[in-house]
Amino acid sequence: MEFTAQQIANILEGTVEGNPDAVVKTFAKIEEGQPGAISFLANPKYAHYLYETRSSVVLVNRDFTLEREVNTTLVRVANAYESIARLLSVYESMTQKRSGIHPLACVAESARLGEDVYVGAFAYIGDGATIGSGTQIYPHTVIEERVSVGENCIFYPNVSVYHDCKIGNRVILHSGCVIGADGFGFAPAATGYEKIPQIGIVTIEDDVEIGANSCIDRSTMGSTYIRKGVKLDNLVQIAHNVEVGSHTVMSAQVGVAGSTKVGQWCMFGGQVGISGHISLPDRTQAGAQAGLHTGRTDGRPLMGTPAIDARNFAKSSAIFKKLPDMREEMMALRREVEQLKLQIENTKNRE
Repeated sequence: MEFTAQQIANILEGTVEGNPDAVVKTFAKIEEGQPGAISFLANPKYAHYLYETRSSVVLVNRDFTLEREVNTTLVRVANAYESIARLLSVYESMTQKRSGIHPLACVAESARLGEDVYVGAFAYIGDGATIGSGTQIYPHTVIEERVSVGENCIFYPNVSVYHDCKIGNRVILHSGCVIGADGFGFAPAATGYEKIPQIGIVTIEDDVEIGANSCIDRSTMGSTYIRKGVKLDNLVQIAHNVEVGSHTVMSAQVGVAGSTKVGQWCMFGGQVGISGHISLPDRTQAGAQAGLHTGRTDGRPLMGTPAIDARNFAKSSAIFKKLPDMREEMMALRREVEQLKLQIENTKNRE
């Protein structure tokens, strides 16, 4: 990659402040800037680095006000954070994609592969599977029988997609993902637990990204759904018959129990736990480690277990830290009340 500041401004619909011919060849954090690199400034906490960075070009918001002169070239854009993401996408699209079927890959004769598909060493593609054009299947990935995969997907090493699952276009599955393992279904019996067959599938729609070692269970019947644009972090567990609404994001170690419906544009912090058989409305927000047991959210950010309004949780947390002192005060007041009651009783008896 090699661009001038002016070319970058044209791509991002920004304006150059400084040398329009400044050349960048790589990316760097603003505090680790180097000549030939482009950085960005979105968080005001990092503003002081702007005046000492060695990066050749820095993206800043249009409304950013300089406190003093800088040595770098600025490109002012509407949103520096979104703009760097766009540039990174352009850079990634320019990198050479892998292509071809490795001789050590195992591809069933009945599998259908589109154009420019890459299949790495020791990957397996089962009977009746279809792989869309431009999709990249990295080494040791397993795509079982009758799986449907769309175009321009990336499956990193050691991904497992169980039979009959359906995956849309531009889906990214990171290493260790398991798509379509059996849902956790067991019926108590006299001698233990009898397994309930999970005969459904998983359906993943377009533009979904799922982090490393996350698991999406197949449904008992029908399908578990991950809707368009969903982004899941590492170590996320989605149980059988769950539906995750479009553009919802989940941080690491979120767990969603069976048959729950999650709305669109929801946001969940790390280790959020969501009970089964509930429906969460669109744009639900829950902070880290919140426990959601009901779909009644009142449209406010949630925290705590059971989850409550985040502001109330913050107030409650402040009180919780004072509980030992408050208990001592309460016990002291109780003793004083008992003493007053005793004094009143003694006074009555003397009268």
